[in-house]
Amino acid sequence: MKIVRFKAAGKTRYGVLDGTHIVEYSGTPYGTFKKARKRWPVKQVVLLTPVVPTKIVGLALNYREHAEEMRLAVPEEPLIFLKPLTALCGPDDPIIYPSQTNRVDYEGELAIVIRKRCRHATPERAREYVLGYTCLNDITARDIELREHHRTRAKAFDTFCPIGPCIATNIDPNAAEIETWVNGERRQAGNTKGFVFPVEDVVARVSAVMTLLAGDVIATGTPAGVGPLQPGDRVEVRIDGIGSLKNPVIK
Repeated sequence: MKIVRFKAAGKTRYGVLDGTHIVEYSGTPYGTFKKARKRWPVKQVVLLTPVVPTKIVGLALNYREHAEEMRLAVPEEPLIFLKPLTALCGPDDPIIYPSQTNRVDYEGELAIVIRKRCRHATPERAREYVLGYTCLNDITARDIELREHHRTRAKAFDTFCPIGPCIATNIDPNAAEIETWVNGERRQAGNTKGFVFPVEDVVARVSAVMTLLAGDVIATGTPAGVGPLQPGDRVEVRIDGIGSLKNPVIK
């Protein structure tokens, strides 16, 4: 199932992708979620962020190759940070290049979407708390990050968290191909088999720190190959079984 959140006829709705159409559902995917009769052509709706979380948790250096390209040690514990909700933007929404930075990087990632309240989950039961997975681009002001040796400001600008286009409920998150393309050229390619901490471990370790609520997002880190964006670029994150998240970059 590929769950979407979309706007049609002036109303925000949930549905499930079915080829070139969306089947509308009543309720939410975190509770009662029932198929309705209405079908909408995808081309006639606006796809929104598939989730409205209470928090966005990020992981740093969760691929060994990315740690190596950044010349940093592979962490023994997950390195976590938070992105503000104001950083969220959806499919085809513009990423705004801030005036305070001289280098803005893409970071294509698999994101976990939490299904229900989760606290102190064990790795063995972690999947019970997961609704599904989506594409996320952890946009980063790299010069600020390197200067401050801290991630918050570098990753917190408005529009620095594109997410979508859907929540896929039946993929293997620990064996997913992930790519980032800029202007039609592949810049980043990896597989979540390269995780330092697999999805089950990530959910367990993050929920040992903070209570995760329905709709919360955990970005699982980026593979090697991060690089800069410029105003006028179009960046795309592709993950097998989920789809494609595309966003233009503007000044």
